[in-house]
This record gives sequence, structure tokens and C-alpha cells, in this order.
Amino acid sequence: MTAVAVFDSKSYDRDYLSRSAEGLDLSFFNERLSARTASLARDCEAVCLFVNDIADRECLVALKERGIAMLALRCAGFNNVDLEAARELGITVTRVPAYSPHAVAEHTLALLLSLNRQIHRAYHRVRDHNFSLAGLVGFDLYGKNVGIIGCGTIGRITAEIFRGFGCKVSAYDPHLDDDWAAAHEVRATSLHELLESSDIVSLHLPLTPDTHHLIDAEALALMKDGSTLINTGRGKLIETKALIQSLKSGHLRGVALDVYEEEEGVFFEDLSGEILHDDDLSRLLTFPNVLITSHQAFLTEEALTEIAQTTCENLRRLGKGESPLEGTQL
Repeated sequence: MTAVAVFDSKSYDRDYLSRSAEGLDLSFFNERLSARTASLARDCEAVCLFVNDIADRECLVALKERGIAMLALRCAGFNNVDLEAARELGITVTRVPAYSPHAVAEHTLALLLSLNRQIHRAYHRVRDHNFSLAGLVGFDLYGKNVGIIGCGTIGRITAEIFRGFGCKVSAYDPHLDDDWAAAHEVRATSLHELLESSDIVSLHLPLTPDTHHLIDAEALALMKDGSTLINTGRGKLIETKALIQSLKSGHLRGVALDVYEEEEGVFFEDLSGEILHDDDLSRLLTFPNVLITSHQAFLTEEALTEIAQTTCENLRRLGKGESPLEGTQL
């Protein structure tokens, strides 16, 4: 039986991973993985981690010294892992490259619809017996220009949903599938043109050195006055301080975020009884035209099931000396 230390685990992680844990001995920890907490993985053969765990070189060396042979990411992103160090140390790293992409795509639309039609504000008004409609005016999605930046599986599904609303969709992706674009009447364009022409811009990119702060002050200035920005990709795709300045100037109509540049230690935690020390996040939360959810786009029964099954199967294969599932090893 393969012994696995599961870091940064919440109740839903424990529930879904336990359902798929046949042949595995899972030890769940609330703590995030780091060089400081690596010692918790003693007597284990593998570690399971999430998006805000830090598997840098120092951490990986500490894990290797404790006999860890595998890191299993229960997410698609892997920018928090030093892959070069892992290869040097002989540690196998896997991820879950695709898990119910519909979950993230649908959450993108849920954020936009709630922000646009002021559902979150209307809900609280009605709860207080305030039935006024003043300040709740939205706009029709039908006929609007939507720009999708990043057309992997999630980006493509998001584009298709927008087409279902009757939107005109353009896309920027160096590796755009031309056949798919033609079939769904999605127009390929440059990033510059997309930002200038779109009423709604939606980000669906991985975080790489090239995409870090892709949406900076210059990019925000290119966006149309009164346009809306949505990010369900990675927080560091947007330069937060530049975004705040754009909001303060009134340039953007609205912003919907499921991810945030410095979400570690904040997102996934209950801080309701504490002072929020992140000044930028505190400022964003003051804008009436900003809607933020705490990295929950993936949180559906289907996605959690797929994540657990893929992660546990790879861990079982490690214990048997077999190769990970195709397409999951980094």
C-alpha cells in the first residue's frame, strides 16, 4: 500500500480522494507544502499537492531526503513546482491536465452574468426588503463582441457557450485550432486587436514567463471604455495594481475574478474573523463593479471526481512501478 501525504487538504479533498483511494494510505494535512512543512511527509512515498503549495528546490530536496519519489498535483497548473529540480532529484511529477473543463467555462459565464445583471447586489437588497431596481441596469450579451485569450479546452468551451448566447467571438491563441474556429464561427485575431475590439475579455491561459502580467497597464489601456474583464485562469495573468488604477479611472465597466495575484494564504481559508492584510485585495473588494470568488471555478462534483480518480490512479501506478497515465507526467 502506497503511503501518501496530502497537503493543503480541505473537507472536499478528503471526501473525494478517499472515495478513490483503494490501495493507498492517505494522510491528510491542513498545512501547505513548503520546505518548512516537508517533514510532515516522513514515512511516505509520495506527496499530493495543490495550487498554492510551494515545491521549490529547497522543498524538493527535503522531500527527497525523506524518500519521496513522486509529486502528484491535483490540479492542471504546475508553476509552483521546480520541474528542473524534480528531474535532477529523480522525483516523478504528475498533474491532472483535464478535469471537467465545463466546470471552469460555466463558472466564467456565471461570474459574468452575476456581475452584469447585479445578481449578487440584488440578492442582498431583497434580503433587506429593498426592492428598488436603481443601479442594477445590465446589458444584453446577445450581439456583444467577446474576446477569448487562450483557446485550450476550457477556452474553446467558453467560446462555444458565448456563441450560444449570440455573441460575436474572437480569439487569440498562437496555437488556435483553425478547423474548430471555423466550425464555431470564432475569428482569430491578434492580442492587440482583441483588446481594442472586445466588449468582454475572458482569460483562459496557463501561467508562464510569457503570460505573467499579460494584462498590464498597457493592455488595460487598449481595452474599450466600458468593457468587462474576466479571469478564471491564473491570478498573475493580471497586474493587480494596474487593474486597480484602471478601475479607479472608470475605464472598465466591470471585473470578475476567480483567481488573484497573491491568493496564497487567503483563498481557500476562512478569514472572516481576521483583518485582511492584503491592501490590494482589500481595495478590489471595495469596488461595486468587481465580483470575486475564491478560486472555486473547478468546484463541481464531476471535476472533483475526475481529479481524485486521476490523482489516485497515478499514485497507485507509482506503487506498482508503472508509468503514470498518458499525458499526466510533467
